[in-house]
Amino acid sequence: MTDAHAGQSDHVELRVPAESAYLAILRTATAGIAARMNFTLDDIEDLRIAVDEASSLLLAVASEGAQLACRFDIDADLLQVTVSVPSDHGTPPQPGTFAWTVLTALAGDVDATTTGDTVSVTLRKSRVVALE
Repeated sequence: MTDAHAGQSDHVELRVPAESAYLAILRTATAGIAARMNFTLDDIEDLRIAVDEASSLLLAVASEGAQLACRFDIDADLLQVTVSVPSDHGTPPQPGTFAWTVLTALAGDVDATTTGDTVSVTLRKSRVVALE
């Protein structure tokens, strides 16, 4: 982030049809935002895969014709990505599953919630700041 953004947060939100064909858009946006924040190449790839995995988990519970929302909350050294979808089932992905283990390995901090009829997965990844 530039000095002009010091102390500020930026927010980006994308909505795509809840279909696997549109996940490439979210992966590309994730990589672009993480690169802008000066994440390492490995961390950028980890975030791309984590957003793809979280989105895939939510596609399985999405209501017919739903849209998948992906919100990026950008702070100086932290990227928080929340992927959410309306669901008739209302059951969030469960910790302890293989997919959950993959998410936590890639993103670090992961939460899944249900609010009303919306299921969400939130990923948080901190950028390692090199000491000068």
